Amino acid sequence: MKRLLLIMNPTSGTKKANPHLSEILSIFSQAGYESLVWMTQKRGDATEITALRGAEADLIVCIGGDGTFNEVVTGAVQAGISTPIGYIPAGSTNDFAASLGLPKNVIQAAQAIVAGKPRAFDVGRFQDRCFTYVASFGAFTKTSYATSQNVKNALGHMAYVLGGIKELSAIHRCHVAVTLDDGEREEGDYIFGAVSNSTSVGGILTLDPEIVDMNDGQFELLLVKYPENPAELAAMVIALTSQNYESPFLIFRTARKLQVEASPDMDWTLDGEFAKGCSELVIENLHSAISVVV
Repeated sequence: MKRLLLIMNPTSGTKKANPHLSEILSIFSQAGYESLVWMTQKRGDATEITALRGAEADLIVCIGGDGTFNEVVTGAVQAGISTPIGYIPAGSTNDFAASLGLPKNVIQAAQAIVAGKPRAFDVGRFQDRCFTYVASFGAFTKTSYATSQNVKNALGHMAYVLGGIKELSAIHRCHVAVTLDDGEREEGDYIFGAVSNSTSVGGILTLDPEIVDMNDGQFELLLVKYPENPAELAAMVIALTSQNYESPFLIFRTARKLQVEASPDMDWTLDGEFAKGCSELVIENLHSAISVVV
């Protein structure tokens, strides 16, 4: 009999997966899996149980949001585990799941895992932590972890948009220097920056699927320049919403490895979770580091 490690965050999103746990387990039982179920109690639990028991399983399934999935991936990468991972998205935004085209319905997502096949994906390394789809700073960044879960549940993606607008009204200036692996250097004042491996960032920004390959060993770097006046701000917003990456207000590059210099007071988010800033850091693409069932 095949072994399944199912890791569930019972507080994710609107807790929509909770009433369906028995049905989800039945789907995997019918597919020949013996299940070990672990309910997370605190941050970091999913990383610990994945590292501890993931190698024993034939399949790891995560039920939760992008933060929980990030913890599962971090545990697998840190422990060198190659076990395929299935994702049943049950969070508020689920950017990574959206990029993969995974079903939003939790039952359908479980059925898709049973019927699916493992596919290799890149993972980002941010100092000693991992991220699956984005490391970002500046506007929109705080909203993903500072917006309350109740507000997220009530407003969905709009909660992130509203939070982002509040930050834009203050127009915080972030002075950042980024050196790419080919030696190119970008330095200036920005209101937002993202190192991503996804077509969706925070439910707000989208990247053209034709230019994003989630297993090409490369990140997409997006930097949004600081606007000097309301006219530039309006032009910048239009460039973002129309995906005009040729705009003079946007810098769009691809890279495998980036060295970033910034104020240590400039904090980041990794897949929507808080990450403390530092004056110098390295962000590196780990090519084909995980296997996800799609």
